[in-house]
Amino acid sequence: MQDITVTELQEKMQSGSTDFLVIDVREPYEYEEFNIGARLIPLGDLASALDDLQEWEEKEIVVMCRSGARSAAAKQFMVQNGFKNVRNLIGGVMDWQQHIG
Repeated sequence: MQDITVTELQEKMQSGSTDFLVIDVREPYEYEEFNIGARLIPLGDLASALDDLQEWEEKEIVVMCRSGARSAAAKQFMVQNGFKNVRNLIGGVMDWQQHIG
């Protein structure tokens, strides 16, 4: 599945759609400084959280981090573990703050 821009994600979130999950793979201190309401699962904890995410295996998941690097790793890991529709937030929180606020 193709990655997603901050504008596309904002539109999805504003539409009220509940058919996708946003996961923030940053560390808790980063999340506390700024977040968009995503589910916090730090990258280092992702492997142990996969069982809890099984209901999302076929559904759309957007992963995000500060700049897009950790979430790209998270996307690759999730796809390798059977998740079908994982998208990386291009530019991450840095791009969100620059374009959305």
